[in-house]
Amino acid sequence: MHKSGIPWDDASGDRLRKWMQVSKDQFYDTKYFSIVPMAFCYPGKGKSGDLAPRSECAEKWMEPILDKLPQRKLTLLIGQYSQAWFLKEIKKNTLTETVKNWQEYQPEYFVLPHPSPRNNIWLKKNPWFEKKLVPKLKKKIKELIL
Repeated sequence: MHKSGIPWDDASGDRLRKWMQVSKDQFYDTKYFSIVPMAFCYPGKGKSGDLAPRSECAEKWMEPILDKLPQRKLTLLIGQYSQAWFLKEIKKNTLTETVKNWQEYQPEYFVLPHPSPRNNIWLKKNPWFEKKLVPKLKKKIKELIL
C-alpha cells in the first residue's frame, strides 16, 4: 500500500474485501464506498507494529470530511483507533469486547478488528468473529450495494 499510494492495497485490504464480499472494483468505486483514514500520513513503525495514527489529524479533518458524506448508510470502524474516536465513551474497554458487542453500534456502525495479518492470532482466539459477525457484515454490504 505504501508503494502504490492506494489505501487497502495490501494483504489487509484483501482480507477486508473478503469479509465484505466485494471485489476490488466495487471496493474502490466511490458510488459504493468512501475510504476515510484516521490520519493522512503513515505514523511509522513501533516496537510491535505500526505506531498509532496521529490524533491531531482526525481532530482537524474528520468532521469536515464526514460533512461531505451526508448520504452515509454505514460506517465500518476498523481497529481500535477508529472505534475510540467514533464511539468515545460507549466503546468497551478492549477491542475484543467492543467487537463482541457489535450489535450495540448498529445500524450506524460495524466494528471490526484490523484485518492485518498481524491479527491472525486474534482471529484464531476469536473464531466467533468470522463465524457470526462477518456473515452479518456481508449481508449488510450486499443490501447496500445492490
